[in-house]
Amino acid sequence: MEGYELPAEEKIMITHELLNQEYKPLTLDPRRSHMHELISTMLSHRTNHKDEEKAFYTMMERFGDWEGVMNAPFDDLADAISTTRYPGQKVPQIQETLRIIKEERGEFSIDFLEHMPVEEALAWLTRLPGVGLKTATLVLLFNFKKPVLPVDTHVFRVSQRVGLIGAKVTANKAHDILLDMLPKDALVLFNFHKHLLKHGQKICTWSYPRCEKCVLNGICNYYNQVRAKGIDKAA
Repeated sequence: MEGYELPAEEKIMITHELLNQEYKPLTLDPRRSHMHELISTMLSHRTNHKDEEKAFYTMMERFGDWEGVMNAPFDDLADAISTTRYPGQKVPQIQETLRIIKEERGEFSIDFLEHMPVEEALAWLTRLPGVGLKTATLVLLFNFKKPVLPVDTHVFRVSQRVGLIGAKVTANKAHDILLDMLPKDALVLFNFHKHLLKHGQKICTWSYPRCEKCVLNGICNYYNQVRAKGIDKAA
């Protein structure tokens, strides 16, 4: 049996191990406060990290705190976060999210999620406007070390090309499929997410994957079934 023909359950751990060797294991420590992570991740939709960060700090500088952001005039807040994509859609989502948190919790805090079971925490977050499965899982993994797996566009693309998920699997369904095959260990899930994201940015890019430099090409469906046979345009 060729490496790329291995079952997905075997390939996913090989993928994890190879990328750990390539990019080195990471520690899991929150990079920012819980509320910061939530709102910044909402800002990051369809937006690169640099522009997301600029929007967040401009917003906080202009309005001072979460109360100020929640009550800011629409046009003023849209202007403050104008470095993001679709700021007009994000303004009401962010402000309504802040209102819900303040009304339900009595303060601008989601610290309570630390003690909530995973499924309940996911359900609570995903009912907030503008918070989908990717945002919810990222916040729960990065900040609360919950055993969940965020699947962004890079994680999804690499997983599909390698053959960890099928060609017709949706991004939302990929969360469950990949998570079911991985240890329910937050550190493993964090490294898997971060390394596939980095690999998708550097090597397994959307337009021109650099297969010749990829440590996964021995187990990769795309490389063995498409690129190695000269079928794709990039070959």
